[in-house]
Amino acid sequence: MNTTGNGSSSWSCSSLINPEALKVGATVAYSLILVVSLVGNSLIVLIVYNTPTLRKPINMLIANMAMSDLLLPIFLIPVRLTDWHVGPWLIGGTLGQALCKIHPSLVEISMKVSIQSLVLITVDRYAAVVVPLRSPLISRKVCRCLIVGTWILAVPFCWPYLFTYNLVEYQEGKRCMNQWEVIFGEKSSFAIYLLSACILFFYIPFVVLVILYSIILIKLKKQVHPGEQSASAEEQRTRRNRNVLKMTIAIVVAFFICWIPFSIQLVTIYFIPKITLDCKFRVSYTVVYFMACTNCAINPIICLTCSSNYRQALRRLVNCCGAVQG
Repeated sequence: MNTTGNGSSSWSCSSLINPEALKVGATVAYSLILVVSLVGNSLIVLIVYNTPTLRKPINMLIANMAMSDLLLPIFLIPVRLTDWHVGPWLIGGTLGQALCKIHPSLVEISMKVSIQSLVLITVDRYAAVVVPLRSPLISRKVCRCLIVGTWILAVPFCWPYLFTYNLVEYQEGKRCMNQWEVIFGEKSSFAIYLLSACILFFYIPFVVLVILYSIILIKLKKQVHPGEQSASAEEQRTRRNRNVLKMTIAIVVAFFICWIPFSIQLVTIYFIPKITLDCKFRVSYTVVYFMACTNCAINPIICLTCSSNYRQALRRLVNCCGAVQG
């Protein structure tokens, strides 16, 4: 999915909002996302890596999602901030051309790895709740293979960007542009590619996740609620499953709230050619684009808010770092 379009067009909509105020506000907001995402996702990866008790399949998958979420603040947000405040693409030559091709590809890989991780997390929760007495459906060894597979599977769907993105010389300087029509021909072919990517990595996973979580919630509703004085192993397991489930549902809901509006509007641009790209549409595009970018900062907040295990591991990590420095 093309998430690297020129974001400067909305600044010209002075009839709706002050362009300078919008630019300043967006810069502050994106800078906040950049910092929170870099720090938060790095902490999630470190917490899972440094805490043996958290190296379970579900936490390994959450850490994999955190690693993919690091690609957005590293490769997308700095490019947008530079585009707003500097304008032309700063780096020329072979290195500039390589970066122009790599950064949209990595942004796309980030999103696709995240959605695959969400599906695997849901499958893990489904097995834990619906068929708890069987051996784990996703063991640690299998989980490692699946994590590698999420990255391998994402790459082929992003390879066209390595060909279509090129540095284009304009009067004001170089810009990194998607030249799909120049490389592959008709504009409609990009629309089909875009729709296929949305179906495969948004709409089908969305339906699958809704079905699986519906089954999980029905199963939990039928289970006997643990009594106040009871502390059997079965009830403790059920309680842990409920707590983990709340966290995973929050992550899934946040992902789709952030990304679905953007995917719909992006497809609309290419499949409704008569659409008027007026100021209202461009401003709404800026809003849904921002919503999509916020997802990379939301996930670590959800993990640290919903899971006491993550918070305890974070405190140990901080205390350990403090002891080393002391």
